[in-house]
Amino acid sequence: MTPATLLANGLATGLAAEKKSAEVTDWAARIGWLVGLALFVALVYWLMREGWKWRGTLQGDLPELPTAPDDPGPARLGMSGRCHGSTTAGQWLDRIVAHGLGTRSRVELTLTDAGLDVVRPGATDFFIPREALREAVLGKGIAGKVLTEGGLLVVTWAHGERLIDSGFRSDHAAEHTDWVDAINSMINKTETEGAR
Repeated sequence: MTPATLLANGLATGLAAEKKSAEVTDWAARIGWLVGLALFVALVYWLMREGWKWRGTLQGDLPELPTAPDDPGPARLGMSGRCHGSTTAGQWLDRIVAHGLGTRSRVELTLTDAGLDVVRPGATDFFIPREALREAVLGKGIAGKVLTEGGLLVVTWAHGERLIDSGFRSDHAAEHTDWVDAINSMINKTETEGAR
């Protein structure tokens, strides 16, 4: 045999010796990890839900939300868009969850001389009386929702002992400025009438 033949035979033998069967998957360990992961996710979800309910309990002193009067008068402005929830005024991360105020949903806003009517399909509707309105500004964030500057209509209003910020985003963001002007002029008019 020539050295080349010996070398070729040696390589073939070495390659044959290196071939091993593939590792067998340990299905019991894999299933155990998956079940453990699923239980962990369920626990985290349950803790988040309990935290939400606990926050609602802490805010239990908040009175029932007012409803719209039978005859609120003609609509001054109307808007459809999204309600991004409500927070304690000036604290944009302190979400108010009592009475469904923290729920995000579609919204139909109507501004009348009586106040602001907030109609939310799938969530609790409420009405902000004219005398409860405190301020309207263009904001950029509320309760975990951050937008560009001026992308959010934030209405500050009084309810019981609290001042509340409610964030709304119109389907047409250019409307926000008209809403801020209309609500603030309504507030100024109410304060002027009250000072007489």
